[in-house]
Amino acid sequence: MAKFIQGVVVGQRRWTERLLSLQIEAESIRFEAGQFTKLALPVEGNMLARAYSFVNAPQERPHEFYYNIVPDGALTQRLARLQAGEAVWVSPGAAGFLVLSEVPEARNLWLLATGTGIAPFLSILKSETAWRRYGRIVLVDAVRRAEDLAYRDCVEHLKREQAGRFTSVVFVSRELAPGGLTGRIPQALIDGRLEAAAGVELSAASSQVMLCGNPAMVTDAVHALAQRGMKKHRRRSPGHITVENYW
Repeated sequence: MAKFIQGVVVGQRRWTERLLSLQIEAESIRFEAGQFTKLALPVEGNMLARAYSFVNAPQERPHEFYYNIVPDGALTQRLARLQAGEAVWVSPGAAGFLVLSEVPEARNLWLLATGTGIAPFLSILKSETAWRRYGRIVLVDAVRRAEDLAYRDCVEHLKREQAGRFTSVVFVSRELAPGGLTGRIPQALIDGRLEAAAGVELSAASSQVMLCGNPAMVTDAVHALAQRGMKKHRRRSPGHITVENYW
């Protein structure tokens, strides 16, 4: 357990039967908005661990992690049974490059997520850095069913707090939902529906794009953005796209 510090569960919010948010009090963990750490539980003498992104901003407590119960998933099944006051172990270090310190300046920032991939973007949206550096920010949240649209209270708060600067677009792929787009993010990039729905320019000249979630979405979206003259950002070769696969 030397690689982990002991934390205490202070709450657990169940959004649906398979989507939950775990709140944990733990010793100070230094991280940048958008990064992840590892949660762990002892199982048969070993630490069973997996990486999860922070939902909370660095200045917020408790720490919060949004996760999906994986069928037959040894760790997520156990995490879902935790109650307030019980112990959970947390890595004291954070990692990941889905952070604004790695993203170039631009007029517009696009955050494209599927499922629990929205977690690091919520942390970023709660940071002062995001609003200091970008004039317009678009959050795109793609889910299977409307009930999977978690954290809408947070999104609605941002709409009020950052009126005229923040836009939220949702995709619901397996049913019709009021106000939601259908289909997949990559196709909506190609046919222009996403840009039209947001009312914000998406181009190499004006925008930076951050992608997080389903690897197929990330790969296809990168290809769709390439048709707009956009490329992956690297320190040695500045571009427009920063990505993180969520499994």
